[in-house]
This record gives sequence, structure tokens and C-alpha cells, in this order.
Amino acid sequence: MWYELLTNKALLISGSAWVVAQLLKVLVVIIRERKVDWRYFVSSGGMPSSHSAVVSALATAVGLILGLGSVAFAITTILALVVMYDAAGVRQSVDKQSAILNQIMEELRMKRPIGELERTLREFIGHTPFQVVIGAFVGILIAWGWLMLTGV
Repeated sequence: MWYELLTNKALLISGSAWVVAQLLKVLVVIIRERKVDWRYFVSSGGMPSSHSAVVSALATAVGLILGLGSVAFAITTILALVVMYDAAGVRQSVDKQSAILNQIMEELRMKRPIGELERTLREFIGHTPFQVVIGAFVGILIAWGWLMLTGV
């Protein structure tokens, strides 16, 4: 059982895509802010979308391993589209709402003792469409490269 899990190319490729996307987030922060912030390695949101990278890598790996006509490829492709839509749509809306609520809470803090209000909401949860597309590209590239180098 463990051997099958540890040698499952689709799982390994998807995990690798996540690691690469998260490392790219850290690199983007280094370039943009000129400082290393390892919190971005484990956080959601930001550039590129690791959610998109993972599901795109999975769909690509399944398509290349089992064929583009397989039911498994269809399932993983639909899953990838739903996840990417959610990352760019619903979760992006949550970002905007969090920013507005944080602004309201900040204004309330000025009039009340800080202890009466909850902590600040996390604003960077979702992705822009560009971040999703780049994440998908990273995932496809990782899966394609891995399978071309190691053989399907």
C-alpha cells in the first residue's frame, strides 16, 4: 500500500507542483518586497495560485498517463476547472469583503477599547484570474516536464 502511494506519479507530480508554486510565491515576495518571508510557503493566496498548479498538474498527469479520452481525465479536468473558478471568483470576493470588514473594524477600534473587537480578518485568501492562469501553467509545465523526463 505505501509503495503504491509513494510511487503514484499523479500524486508525486501534484505535490511537486504545489511545492514549486509555493516556492515561487516566496520568490515573488523576495523580488517585490526585498525580504524573505517563509510564511508565504504555507499560505494560500498570492502569485502563483498553488491550488491551480496542483489541480492542473493532476489533470495533465492523468491525461498523459491514462489518455485524454479517459473518464479519469474528464473528472480531473472538471475538478480543476471548479477549483480554479473558485480560487478566482468566490475566494477573490471573500478577499474584498475581508478588506471592507477590516476597515470597519479599524474604525470601530478607534472608538472602543481594542479588547472588545475580534482580530483582523485575513484578506489574501483568493487569487486574481492572472494568478490562477499562471498557477495552471506552472502545474501543466511540472506534469509535462516530469512525465517527459521520466516516461509516461
